[in-house]
Amino acid sequence: MSTPPVQHETDAQLATRLAVEAGRLLVQLRDDHFSRGAPAWQVMDNGDLASHRFLVQALQELRADDAVLSEEGVEDPRRFTADRVWIVDPLDGTNEYGERGRHDWAVHVALWETGRLSAGAVSLPALDMVFATDPAPALPPNERERPRLVTSRTRNPPAAVVVANALGCDAVRLGSAGAKAMAVVVGEADIYVHDGGMYQWDSAAPAVVAEAAGLHVSRIDGSPLVYNQRDPWLPDFLVCRKELADGVLDALWGDRRRRFPAR
Repeated sequence: MSTPPVQHETDAQLATRLAVEAGRLLVQLRDDHFSRGAPAWQVMDNGDLASHRFLVQALQELRADDAVLSEEGVEDPRRFTADRVWIVDPLDGTNEYGERGRHDWAVHVALWETGRLSAGAVSLPALDMVFATDPAPALPPNERERPRLVTSRTRNPPAAVVVANALGCDAVRLGSAGAKAMAVVVGEADIYVHDGGMYQWDSAAPAVVAEAAGLHVSRIDGSPLVYNQRDPWLPDFLVCRKELADGVLDALWGDRRRRFPAR
């Protein structure tokens, strides 16, 4: 399944290759399972596990000194003192993966290095697309009169409702966090705002790729996102075009933001 590693492969190249190869594995597994009439739960469970094993094994072989934080893995205590920690989501959007024909699921691979995200990739395997930090995606111009906000398929996060009402947004719905963030990267949407919580692996790779593309990325109060914390829970996440960031943050925080700016 795996292609031979590139000599002197950079972290960004490695993240991209692994995200693509894990995605191909997931597509093949999904097709095989559906062709046999496997139930959705089996498709999802086996996909999660197969992608996790592939990514962890590859990172152990190619970056043996680095720690790994994965949604499907047991805690790696090395990450609390390591300078380099790979944060991976082997299958973001598991429910969408388990629905025949859906494309809004992703593979996330990111590197947290000495206090910052330094490399990463998000693949959308069902669309045969990958977005990485190097080369960074080119952000298309915004030609819409009304901003487009991407939000959850299954619920309306309060922050998204506030922003949509304040800025007069049109709304679109997608599954995984990676798919939603990449919708902003490619210009299909302008704002992705999420509150109610997610895990570090849900947003690390989307965050670093979105930043590389020139988008605004932060917590919903404008403060920086910090990863590799002992508690993997992150309360909220914002990706948007930079020209919309002040309007989004003012809609959410208003006078409080102006009086107590995030540091």
